[in-house]
Amino acid sequence: MSAPRNDPDPTAAPEADVPVLPGPPPAPADAVTEAFWEATREGTLTVQHCPACGGHQHPPRVLCVHCGGTEGLRQVPVHGPAVLDSFTTVHRAPDGRAVPYTVGRVRLAEGPVLLVPLIGDPDSFRCDQPVQLVWLPLPDGRRQPAFTPAPGPAPEQPEQ
Repeated sequence: MSAPRNDPDPTAAPEADVPVLPGPPPAPADAVTEAFWEATREGTLTVQHCPACGGHQHPPRVLCVHCGGTEGLRQVPVHGPAVLDSFTTVHRAPDGRAVPYTVGRVRLAEGPVLLVPLIGDPDSFRCDQPVQLVWLPLPDGRRQPAFTPAPGPAPEQPEQ
């Protein structure tokens, strides 16, 4: 499986060759999410780590969803593979954005699940498929994580 890459090298986790998704940009950074968003500017995907229990979570929160701890929560880079759990292709957007677009539930090796844009032919996605990180540029210089199929064969689909 292919791991999300966190190298600042743009060839490792390139910005997707697509325009920014229309619609409102992600919310501005606040005290809890600032470290996550700053890391995206450098092309690094991070998740929040709790030193008390060792849990990982996303999005960043003021307390650990695993143990309730509040001390020492910090963003750490993601290094493991990512797998597409589920996805949907939207053909009629509720907010008027361009269609079709695909949204997926991506599970990171560290445990957290991200709901993210999927970049590529909607017919190319399969559940349990390895995916790789790409970036969508945001107008304020931040980057939104997105995923695309990882190189290699896609998992086989059962007969319908």
